[in-house]
Order: sequence, then C-alpha cells, then structure tokens
Amino acid sequence: MDRTNPPRKRATPEEFADWLRDQLERRGYDLRPRGGGQTRFAADSGIAQSSISRMLRGQGAPETRVLETLAETLDLPLAEVLVAAGILTRDVLHAIRQQGPRPDPLTPEAAAEELGITDPQKVELFVSMTETLRKQRAENGEDHIAEN
Repeated sequence: MDRTNPPRKRATPEEFADWLRDQLERRGYDLRPRGGGQTRFAADSGIAQSSISRMLRGQGAPETRVLETLAETLDLPLAEVLVAAGILTRDVLHAIRQQGPRPDPLTPEAAAEELGITDPQKVELFVSMTETLRKQRAENGEDHIAEN
C-alpha cells in the first residue's frame, strides 16, 4: 500500500477563519455575539474591526501587512500566519527554510537573470544602477553589502 503524502494545498479563506478564531479564543478573546472579542482584538492589534470580521467570516484574502500585524499581535512567527492564510504551503515554507546561503555572492548580472531581465540593454541598465547604488553605499560609510 502506497502511503506517500498527497501534495499539500493552500489553506482556504474558510480554513484561515477557523484558524484565526481558534488563535483568538486561545488568547481569551470572546468571539460570541456581544462578547466584545473582535472589538478588543481590533484595539489590541490596530487592525480595523471590519477587517477582523471579514477574516473571521472567511471573506477575502487579507493583505500581507495585516498578516504581519496579526503575527506580531498574536506573538506567532509570520511564516505560520502565511501558511494559515494560504499564502504559502507548508511544503514551500519547508523548501525555503532548507535553502542555504549561496556559495558565492550574487552578481548583478546573475540577479538580472534570476529576475527575468534578458534584454541586453535592460541588463546593462540594471548592472549600472546596481553599481551606482553600491558606490553610494560605500560613500555613505555603509560598505557592508548584504550577502544574498
């Protein structure tokens, strides 16, 4: 009997609503009608009560900045919230976490290629802009360039 795992799907808005409801109730937010939990969470998080209500009804996808605020307010890793919201699957998150640093620094030419910039003139412009930004950083005393 083959027991391979089926491909993991993205969470639906309804699944996210259930997940969010569970997270809020675990933290003591009373979500019953007239319980005041939505209002209290809106005040605690700074997220509009109408947005919280929509999320709890499974209507629409919240913006990434709202998900970031949810993660901060609920004291959860942003990655967990992104998976719960269906932005990422657990498989994609796992693959991202497994990626190691590049063995060599990324060159502007390689970055252009990875970004899908193929026109030679646009590549030249991209490389030129990158070099200009590097020089400005060095002039401003920010000589440490982020590594990939």
